[in-house]
Amino acid sequence: MFKRKRKKRVDMEWLPATDIHTEISELVSMLEFTHVDPKRIICFRSTGSSSRARARIWSMPKVWQLALNIEPHYVIEVLSEKFDHLSLDDRRRVLIHELMHIPKTFSGALAPHHGRYHKINSRTVEQLFNQYRNVTRDK
Repeated sequence: MFKRKRKKRVDMEWLPATDIHTEISELVSMLEFTHVDPKRIICFRSTGSSSRARARIWSMPKVWQLALNIEPHYVIEVLSEKFDHLSLDDRRRVLIHELMHIPKTFSGALAPHHGRYHKINSRTVEQLFNQYRNVTRDK
């Protein structure tokens, strides 16, 4: 009877995002994410995704670390269609949210939104964002 309209599939594209990496490095140093090594965070800007997310963080499971004989790394992907139009402050909030998923062990795993000892939500992100603003105001 009724045919569903299918969305036209658009190929995704990933491009290195050096501007995002610079921002990540600044946030890591200003917010004292001492467990995070910015050299082992790779940033991409993607286009063509149908996801509702603004950004996402990708882990590197232990089995891949062993198979490739490399240290743990993380990839932070910002989805251009959802991220680029945000204000600078909102972009920083999104990046802080993604950084909060990196566990203190920097093991390649990801911390969930609601862990036993921490929570990642708008309140905890806002606390860190306000801390960042206070540090940058003092400089």
